[in-house]
Amino acid sequence: MNTMGSGFRWSDESWGRALRCDPLSEVAQHLFTTRQLQLRATNVSAETSPAAVDAAWAQAAAAVGAPADALMRVKQVHGRQVRVLKAGAVDPAAGAARPEADALASNQPGIVLVVQVADCVPVLLADARRGAAGAAHAGWRGTAAGVTRATVETMTRELGTDPADLVVAIGPSIGVCCYTVGGELIDAFRSGGATDDELARWFRRTASGDLRLDLWTANRDQLLAAGVPADRIFTAGLCTQTNADTFDSYRAAGPNAGRMAALIAVPGAAGRPL
Repeated sequence: MNTMGSGFRWSDESWGRALRCDPLSEVAQHLFTTRQLQLRATNVSAETSPAAVDAAWAQAAAAVGAPADALMRVKQVHGRQVRVLKAGAVDPAAGAARPEADALASNQPGIVLVVQVADCVPVLLADARRGAAGAAHAGWRGTAAGVTRATVETMTRELGTDPADLVVAIGPSIGVCCYTVGGELIDAFRSGGATDDELARWFRRTASGDLRLDLWTANRDQLLAAGVPADRIFTAGLCTQTNADTFDSYRAAGPNAGRMAALIAVPGAAGRPL
C-alpha cells in the first residue's frame, strides 16, 4: 500500500511537494497537498496561526493558477450532499460561503473546488468535453452513503456530463493495510445499499481476525457503477497512516492532526487546463 499508482507524480511547489495525476492534468489543473502545507490553524506553533493558514491557502490556489478568492469549499459533514455551482450563476461571495456538503461540482471556469482530508478519501473529477469538474470527500460514512457516485450523478444531471468523458483521480487516504474497523460498519454499508458482493470486496479479514475496510476499491466501484470507464480512474495507492511523515493522518496523530486539501480548477468549456 506504499507504492504510488500509475499516472501519479510528485511536483515541487513553493511549500514542498504535492501530488498530481498526469491523465487528470491533461484536463484540469489540480493537486493533492501534503503535510508540508499547513492548512489548519492550531495552537501548536506560529506556523499554524490563522494568518499563516490563510497564506497557505493562497499558495495552494496559486499552484493551480488561481487567486485565493477563487477557492470554493464546504462544511464537510460526512454525507452525500453535493454543492453545485453553475456557470453564470456563481455569486461573487460564493467563496466565503461554506454550506454543509461533502462534494462540489461546477462548470464555472476560474473557480477551484476544494475538499479537505486527513485519512478520508479525496476524489477529483474532470469532464474533458463539457469543461466541468467535481471534488468529493469520502470517509467511511460518505462512502457508505455513496458520495462519489452522487457526485457523478449530480454532474450528469446538473452539468450535462457524460460519465464516459470523466477522468478521475482517487488521492491518498488511509489504506486497507491500516484501516481496522468494527463489524457495525458492514451494517452501515448494507443500509446504504451495498450488495453482498460489494461488501465482500470492500471488507477483508486479516489472519488475526481484524476487519479492514478498503475505501479505494469501494469508491472505484462506485465510479464504475456510475458509468466512469475503468481506464479513466486512477488511484494514488498511498496510505496516509503508513506515510504519516508525508501526509496528515488522523489515525496517526489524533485530534491535533493537520488537514490536507485536494483542489481542482474548473477547466472551462474547451476542456483544457486554465
